Amino acid sequence: MKCPYCGHSDTRVIDSRPAEDNSSIRRRRSCDECGKRFTTYEKVETIPLIVIKKDNNREQYDRSKIESGVLRACYKRPVPAQEIQKTIDAVELDIFNREEKEIPSSLIGEIVMDKLKELDPVAYVRFASVYREFKDINTFMSELKKFLA
Repeated sequence: MKCPYCGHSDTRVIDSRPAEDNSSIRRRRSCDECGKRFTTYEKVETIPLIVIKKDNNREQYDRSKIESGVLRACYKRPVPAQEIQKTIDAVELDIFNREEKEIPSSLIGEIVMDKLKELDPVAYVRFASVYREFKDINTFMSELKKFLA
């Protein structure tokens, strides 16, 4: 494992234990060169999941896209970073528990919206406004009415 601070390739594992979600291993490492410590997470490699986009193009699943969408929705909201990560983990767990090789991006968006609804109502509306491509104030208001009902 390469040190994120100095780039040296010799690092040692100091501590190893299951992560909070029990689906990965958390490892504390120390760099032999600079002496700094850092944490890595090890996950089981799964069969690549293919996402079917709105235009029927297919691409490999990328967790960072979900992370960026959720982070953008939670921007300047009083949501702890740990809760955001738990939400992203829950979305990913939901996706992979379906045990499908291909999944529509629309279904991923719906899963993210369900999780954001529980996390923060403003983040939910922000994500929904981009995801559902609100064209005018009426579509925005109808989504708000659904949320408030």
